[in-house]
Amino acid sequence: MKTIFIICGPTAVGKTSLAIELAQRLQTDIISADSRQCFIELNIGVAKPSEKELAAVHHYFISSHSIHQEVNAAVFEEYALQAAANIFSIKDTAVMVGGTGLYIKAFAEGLDEVPTVDPAIRQQVINSYNKLGLEYLQQQLQEKDPVFWEVAEQQNPQRLMRALEVILSTGRSISSFRTGNKQQRPFNIIKIGLELPREQLYQQVNTRVDEMIVAGLVDEVKALLPYQYLNALQTVGYRELFPVFTKAVTLDTAIEEIKKNTRHYAKRQMTWFKRDSGIHWFHPKQEGLIDQLISMVTN
Repeated sequence: MKTIFIICGPTAVGKTSLAIELAQRLQTDIISADSRQCFIELNIGVAKPSEKELAAVHHYFISSHSIHQEVNAAVFEEYALQAAANIFSIKDTAVMVGGTGLYIKAFAEGLDEVPTVDPAIRQQVINSYNKLGLEYLQQQLQEKDPVFWEVAEQQNPQRLMRALEVILSTGRSISSFRTGNKQQRPFNIIKIGLELPREQLYQQVNTRVDEMIVAGLVDEVKALLPYQYLNALQTVGYRELFPVFTKAVTLDTAIEEIKKNTRHYAKRQMTWFKRDSGIHWFHPKQEGLIDQLISMVTN
């Protein structure tokens, strides 16, 4: 049976290098499962693979869309299933890599019914969040959708905005659209999770942010100022820097906010992935054990 190896885990843990090494060994392609690396306009701040890495292995869902397009889990599911079909037409294996848990879940299991949202309401929710911040979203959902609020990632603005726009558009909790029915895929799925001790991971996060600043992240964000209210730019590493250009905050303060918010994001990613009992967990340096798992499947 055709097999896809999905490498997942928190940001800055070392997923990209393992994925490229594995894809080269299997002589196959990579499907990115990152909800921001797909945007052609975003580079440094989303830790997109380097030109050398992209030249080494063909990647799907890297620089494949524009920030002006709506990209969500349903879009990814359709795109990634087609990419997998393309790869499996000539290869026995494929590699997926990323930290966007909902995208990986959509690919592996399918999605529940997707509620239709009024675009005007979506824009209203985004504008309110940009103006009033995370506390506004939290207060609105506690009041309007207490069922979802009880199980929500309460510090995740993307998830909260999605839930709020759904209840405002449909009058129904986003929880009511979740059936839990899993799709059966016509290929084998092996999930490999990478994890590090928390302090080590957080140090790697801080170092990566410093490297992004040196690489020119501030200039990248400055060029995107006209588009700062687009959904694609409500992203850690970008939204913290926009206020620097109005002198609302200092650059040093913004950098510390990026580090803090990236650490929080990494923690949320681990919470998500740890709920999946199908993931085989490894330290990034346990190459031998990872190789054993891959050999068991491919031999």
